[in-house]
Amino acid sequence: MYNVLQVNSREERTIIKNKPRTKLNEQIRYPEVRVIGSSGEQLGIMSSRDAQLLAKEQGVDLVEIAANANPPVVKIIDWGKYQYQKMKEEAKNRKKAREKQSELKQMKIGLKISDNDLNIKVRKMRKFLDDGDRVKIMIIFRGREMAHKEIGNELLNKVVSLLGDDVVMEGTPHMSGRNLSVQVRKK
Repeated sequence: MYNVLQVNSREERTIIKNKPRTKLNEQIRYPEVRVIGSSGEQLGIMSSRDAQLLAKEQGVDLVEIAANANPPVVKIIDWGKYQYQKMKEEAKNRKKAREKQSELKQMKIGLKISDNDLNIKVRKMRKFLDDGDRVKIMIIFRGREMAHKEIGNELLNKVVSLLGDDVVMEGTPHMSGRNLSVQVRKK
């Protein structure tokens, strides 16, 4: 189960855990196993020797599915087909995990933005929020605009109100350098 590798000449060693291997055919040595047929039907509890003979008669392999179950579960299936199904299932799970992660989109707005440009940015932010992403709204101050932070707060409140009632601010708006920012998400 464990491999020991030498890291450097000072005899420091690191233990790397390998993935547990799936047992096949003669490697399965339990007194009793629960056997599942190739089409998914329960064949009952029998000795591992009888299960191996049954698999040989059908011309396929005996594959360990759940070693921790009581009794352990084995399936009569072609090993290549089992590996292919498992690989497809793992790829599907990875794809679902990627889909669930929401991204953080960022929208920068200057203080002197016109109403039409603001409406276009709000429309883009609404699209991001509808896709399940969070949006970081950044109001950018340039030059002497830093003296009028209240105008930035008014613009930020206007943007949030234009986004609609189903949008929630995560935390309070805060200044970082010359930017006033807040994150918003859908309820």
